[in-house]
Amino acid sequence: MKRAFDIAVSLVGLLVLWPFLLALGLAVRLDSPGPAIHWSSRVGRDNRLFRMPKFRTMRTDTPDVATHLLENPERWVTPLGRFLRRTSLDELPQLWSVLAGDMSLVGPRPALYNQDDLVALRTEAGVARLRPGVTGWAQINGRDELPIPEKVRLDREYLDRMSLAFDVRIILATALAAVSGRGVSH
Repeated sequence: MKRAFDIAVSLVGLLVLWPFLLALGLAVRLDSPGPAIHWSSRVGRDNRLFRMPKFRTMRTDTPDVATHLLENPERWVTPLGRFLRRTSLDELPQLWSVLAGDMSLVGPRPALYNQDDLVALRTEAGVARLRPGVTGWAQINGRDELPIPEKVRLDREYLDRMSLAFDVRIILATALAAVSGRGVSH
């Protein structure tokens, strides 16, 4: 049921939003040099790597590490990138990853390939068996503000409570958080 829901929502989302996605991509290209989409190596289900698309919000010469590990992260974020990150619009290309089966609409946010501490804790907690999500329980409960052990605790709680109704609740809460920009530190 979860996979059917993911396919239906991502397909409808891509069909309805394609003009908006095209406009955002053009805006990213006009805002700063480089491609509109940034593809990053992420850890997916069963700790397999996959390429995840996002609208590019940072300069092309940004080191490939988690934003919180950058010295002075604001230095690397593009002017439009600040808005895209605050509203989570940079995540919309991930609907393609949901349709392709690399991601789910709801699940733990995919770790960067080099976030060994997060991957190890998720594996230990049994969370690695889930498809990563465009949004998740940890996302709506703190986002960038949460320490890694707390993210993993919330990811495990999601695994234990997982249901279609819970996913819908998380998606609605995500929409509210995106509108308010709550929980984004960079």
